[in-house]
Amino acid sequence: MQELRQMLRRVPNFPKPGISFKDITPILNNGEAFTSVIDALCGLAALHSPTKIVGIESRGFILGSAVAYAMHLPFVPARKKGKLPAETVQARYALEYGEDVLEMHKDALVPGDRVVVIDDLLATGGTAEAVCHLVESLGAELSGLLFLIELTELQGVKRLASYPVHVLIRE
Repeated sequence: MQELRQMLRRVPNFPKPGISFKDITPILNNGEAFTSVIDALCGLAALHSPTKIVGIESRGFILGSAVAYAMHLPFVPARKKGKLPAETVQARYALEYGEDVLEMHKDALVPGDRVVVIDDLLATGGTAEAVCHLVESLGAELSGLLFLIELTELQGVKRLASYPVHVLIRE
């Protein structure tokens, strides 16, 4: 994972002053690195015997859909408000630099589904927590959360303490 950490591009003052953005595109642009990330996430996901993978907009779509494909599982997007065409459920959440709303299709999950949620970055945990609420509001079981990167100083993992959380790179 040290090699992956070194591949991250740090972009200062993006998307606003004071934020240091962790850009994963150098990892995505390297076939060997991307494959190792997906293989590692698949291994962690398998620990939870999921029936569906949920990816959080937007980079969670990239990672989550690749994991779902590799594991032969359905993929469910958790999208920003107004992006899904059918009836949705919503959850509002705070970011480290603002506030937003996530939605999932109301029929995307059903009781009995075992869900693993995937995103690229765990910061304050607000986004992931909102998705956990969406999953549970639809009667599914949230069996695990997987992240490529955790910003440890923001302690988002504490906010998610009631769920199994796995991280590949700690910053």
